Amino acid sequence: MIVNVHQFAQWKQEGRAIAVLTAWDYVSAQMIDAAGVDIVLVGDSMAMTIMGHETTLPLTLDEMIHHTKMVRRAIQKTLVVADLPFFSYQVSQSAAMLAAGRILKETGAQAVKMEGGYGAMVETIAAVVEAGIPVMGHVGLTPQSVYKFGSFRQQGTSAAAGDRILNEALDLQQAGVFAIVLEHIPSTLAQKITQALTIPTIGIGAGPDCDGQVLVTSDLLGLSDWQPPFAKPYVNLRAQGIEAVKAFCEDVRSRQFNPG
Repeated sequence: MIVNVHQFAQWKQEGRAIAVLTAWDYVSAQMIDAAGVDIVLVGDSMAMTIMGHETTLPLTLDEMIHHTKMVRRAIQKTLVVADLPFFSYQVSQSAAMLAAGRILKETGAQAVKMEGGYGAMVETIAAVVEAGIPVMGHVGLTPQSVYKFGSFRQQGTSAAAGDRILNEALDLQQAGVFAIVLEHIPSTLAQKITQALTIPTIGIGAGPDCDGQVLVTSDLLGLSDWQPPFAKPYVNLRAQGIEAVKAFCEDVRSRQFNPG
């Protein structure tokens, strides 16, 4: 089955959970597509996990386009969503539409993800949707606002903050997003938001009651040297890879390496 944005509201009604993973190149996308994941997110998290930056902010639009092209070439069935990088869409509605349009036109991705659900950002997202570009929303901990938050700490922990995030999610639904990522918020708040919306919520560090879950693939595979507390590694490829490289070095240095 080839996934498209129109299926997600129906899946929510049916209670079908949505699996989302990130990808950053052709090989990672091939694995994800072959495994039957519903959405592959070309996330700006690659700035940290793949490029070695301390935050997601340094990633440029051209870099995102470059990586999304690689991912899209590998995908046969999965919906491809690309993050709009920091400051590629916050400046104005026209800048947002230009950046989102470039993603779809130059990479073949079917949707973009935009962070924030407040004030002018909701109007910008509504304008991008009105232009015919599917948008996934993102509230709670929005990593592009890390300097505003002061850290990557959990959001929505007070009643007032929780109400604000709920209202942001409702405003984004009204703006036309097809799904919303809820990142690093209390599970009770995520459950409340999920029940209030007719579109799916995709949780990351938001408890088990969202309509779907997303992980950074390098965390899932155990490739990262550090993982957030809500990540769940399913294998430790970092340790296995280091041992494999050590074995190769030993074979070469002892002149035992024989490729056959």
